[in-house]
Amino acid sequence: MMAHEMPDWSTLYSEQPVEELPWFHEALDPDLERALEEWPPPGPVFLDLGTGPGTQAIELSRRGFDVIGADISRAAIEQASHRAAVEDASLAFIQDDILNSKLQGPFDAILDRGCFHIFDENDRVAYVHAVARLLPRNGLLYLKCFSSDQPGDDGPYRFSRDEIAEAFHPAFELLAADATVYHAVRRPMPQALFCVLQRR
Repeated sequence: MMAHEMPDWSTLYSEQPVEELPWFHEALDPDLERALEEWPPPGPVFLDLGTGPGTQAIELSRRGFDVIGADISRAAIEQASHRAAVEDASLAFIQDDILNSKLQGPFDAILDRGCFHIFDENDRVAYVHAVARLLPRNGLLYLKCFSSDQPGDDGPYRFSRDEIAEAFHPAFELLAADATVYHAVRRPMPQALFCVLQRR
């Protein structure tokens, strides 16, 4: 696969167990858990953007949030819905493309654990407009992306703190950007940034 070339998501979720996907992590990411304590959202309504297998959305719902999980892949949504039913979790999953989103909002908070960093520069502008539309003033975006400290150029784009701040200006204020890793199947775990951005 060429640098930054992304797979066909529906094929990916249809052809192998989600537990084997490089980003699968059943528990709530520890960096998200810390951020929820330090930077709690202004309300309970949460969007898990690019929910994939739905693990983070399910864990958020268990913590009392009113969660919708969205993903461009119908196969991912089907798998996430099945997982939620098996685990008796109460939340909704819908198919949606954030770059042409039909979501209405507003959401008090959005989690993005892997969408933003797959987009090229032009699509990033559309992405920022989309998430800004879905969040009210003071709403929070919890954003996890590949860090500029991650070696190589395969897979997602890499970002520094300053690049994140610039990409989301002026619609968002960057409150925090902490070095972390993707807690997942892939080894070694990729270097990441966990950012908290507030809608202005």
